Amino acid sequence: MRTRFILIQTSHAGNVGGTARAMKVMGFDDLVLVAPRWANVLRREETIQRASGANDVLDNARIVDTLDEALDGMDHLCATAMTPRDFGPPTRHPREHFASLLEGAGAEVARPGGVAFLFGSERFGMRNEDVYRCHSCLSIPTDPLFGSLNLAAAVQLIAYDWRQALGGYALPPASAPERPLADAKALAGMLQHLEQALVAVDFLDPEAPKKLMPRLNQLFNRAAPTEEEVHILRGVAKAMLQTADRAKR
Repeated sequence: MRTRFILIQTSHAGNVGGTARAMKVMGFDDLVLVAPRWANVLRREETIQRASGANDVLDNARIVDTLDEALDGMDHLCATAMTPRDFGPPTRHPREHFASLLEGAGAEVARPGGVAFLFGSERFGMRNEDVYRCHSCLSIPTDPLFGSLNLAAAVQLIAYDWRQALGGYALPPASAPERPLADAKALAGMLQHLEQALVAVDFLDPEAPKKLMPRLNQLFNRAAPTEEEVHILRGVAKAMLQTADRAKR
């Protein structure tokens, strides 16, 4: 689904770079700036530094004079605001709105072809007139006592939730291969070795062992150690036996 992020009258160049980075890591690249403070904001050093490599998003970004130009081709508009307006579109949590948007309210309701997320100026947020044009107002759930989000951080949260709603990304494959688990024979040998070591250091009384070893057996069954981990534990038991032997000389 076509997705566009629109920053309206952005005053800090770093937030433009931070927005580009937030978009890129979530797989979005359509950024439009409406009347930013700096005409050359896409080329400013702070913007490029904060983009942290998302230069392609900056290269593809457009600067326009009016919101009408920025909305061209978009048919579902989402405003962002910390507090609800007295009049205007319904205020909803992003995830809740995205779920209903993608599922649709019924067979007669077509899914949008293009979704735009609108973010206002850092100084005064979105103007009421711009919010009124939108289909919904997204409010990111925050601590009621401190809900002030940095602009780029807000973009990141919206971009993440929207990407998840669209299906998300799979986790990368594990970099390390899975290690084979120790079998019952290896585990029994390790426990026997460990029992000898515990006796040697006077932790276990062989005349009154109680249930120490069965409990350790259950512990290692739950832990499901690998072959390599069993070798490590046998190394520990060996060192304990050697230390106990030196102490008795």
